[in-house]
Amino acid sequence: MKDNSNAYAIVMAGGIGSRFWPLSRTQHPKQFHDILGTGESLLQATVRRLKRVLPLDHILVVTHRQYAPSVLEQLPMMAPENVIAEPMGRNTAPCITYALHKILALEPDAMVMVSPADHFIADEIHYELTVRRALEVGQAQQAIVTLGITPTRPDTGYGYIQIREEPGPDFWRVKTFMEKPSLEMAQTFLASGEFVWNSGMFFFPAQLMLAEIRHYQPDVAELFEGIEAVLGTAREAKKVEEAYARCPSISIDYAVMEKAQEVYVLRGDFGWSDLGTWASLYDRSLRDEAENAIHGQVLTYDASHNMVRLSDGKLGVIKGVDNLIIVETKDALLICPKDQEQEIREIVQDLRNGKLDAFL
Repeated sequence: MKDNSNAYAIVMAGGIGSRFWPLSRTQHPKQFHDILGTGESLLQATVRRLKRVLPLDHILVVTHRQYAPSVLEQLPMMAPENVIAEPMGRNTAPCITYALHKILALEPDAMVMVSPADHFIADEIHYELTVRRALEVGQAQQAIVTLGITPTRPDTGYGYIQIREEPGPDFWRVKTFMEKPSLEMAQTFLASGEFVWNSGMFFFPAQLMLAEIRHYQPDVAELFEGIEAVLGTAREAKKVEEAYARCPSISIDYAVMEKAQEVYVLRGDFGWSDLGTWASLYDRSLRDEAENAIHGQVLTYDASHNMVRLSDGKLGVIKGVDNLIIVETKDALLICPKDQEQEIREIVQDLRNGKLDAFL
């Protein structure tokens, strides 16, 4: 399968990136932002990387229907039928199930890669080689393959994968998937050498994954059965609306990955970050002599290790503070200790509960 002629990619681009508040908002979430200042959004960078491996017409972007126009605006070369618009968010298992039916209608023997739209990849050549290898292993083993990242610190913001014996020259069997751990547990994981970060990227034969969904999540699978008969017609939207309305919100990790028997992991050490938090952006940003990561016009005095981002046209003066996240937009200001950034998601929930939707 070295030419990847039967390979497809599902790019998941429907999240709102709540831990990147106040920059990431419901109307314009983080995947559509040029967060790194590279001249392209995270979504555009993801699709550009995938085009190193797959033709554009083999790349499907799944997003909430309110974001479909933004996807096509940012990816004008993409055919509208390659943008899968979900009527509502139901996590990753339903969206992958829906996309698999679309892919299998085009290619019954398809290999599929699933990738979030908001990752940072430093070494794109190594990334390309790893993706090609993961597709090969998935097809040869007729199994699910995931990419694990060698941890560099005891991070509590990532899920982990425990690996066991090595059945191949460069891949391992997955022993177990672990949710985001406490700091003490993350330190234990790192010291053991048995754990890698869960990148959220995985590869599989389409028929195999659909069979696994039918086996482990029959209620989800049943809602999408028979959809092939209405794909590309006016009835497709009605069928999908009905399916999503009845579908539970469930991740593919919990629905299938943690239960499947044959799951392998390849190490993908290509300078990866999921850019899920302000601290992860800090780690990938250029920093001044005091280790401040500055985006915008900012003067600093006796300040160090801060993540600062101001909107255009604003001048910031930061004095006598360390290890803070300071983010300003036209209508909101966030000041938060870096080691408490995981609580930003709770802040967003408080805004929602307080009916402050204008700031979400």
